[in-house]
Amino acid sequence: MQKKKWIFLALLLVIPGLMFSVSCQKKLVDASPKPVTEPEPQPEPEKEEPPPPVVSKTPDVIMQEDIYFDFDKATLTPAAQDNLLRKAEWLRENSDVTVTIEGHCDARGTNEYNLALGDRRAESAKAFLVDLGIAASRITTISYGEERPVCTQQDEECWAKNRRDNFVVN
Repeated sequence: MQKKKWIFLALLLVIPGLMFSVSCQKKLVDASPKPVTEPEPQPEPEKEEPPPPVVSKTPDVIMQEDIYFDFDKATLTPAAQDNLLRKAEWLRENSDVTVTIEGHCDARGTNEYNLALGDRRAESAKAFLVDLGIAASRITTISYGEERPVCTQQDEECWAKNRRDNFVVN
């Protein structure tokens, strides 16, 4: 029994000792200096002139933006006038394009009243564009009244979204 204890104790001390004394081979480090190479000069990129502006025949974001009106009004707000100024510029650049202005209203009021109000709103936007030099023959108007809402909830925020003129490029 004593012999087993001595063997066990010897193994217990020898194995960890061997583990600590034997390790992986160390990597050799090359201490010689490497030659310094100058980076090759990069050729200067050719300066290209920007292409001339392309006149867009497809409706861009400006023509897809609606203009909005106050409750029961057909007068243009300052924001609507700014939007119409941008639309007039686009229409001048695209002289062969015609546009339809669709007048819309919220759901309050009778159908007849809202059709008339939508017509006044579309005509108001048309008159503004004509005053800016766009030919009246290029602009048609139609009123949908309350028939084509973009929002159907019954609250002021939704009604405000429906009081609009929509522009369709033909």
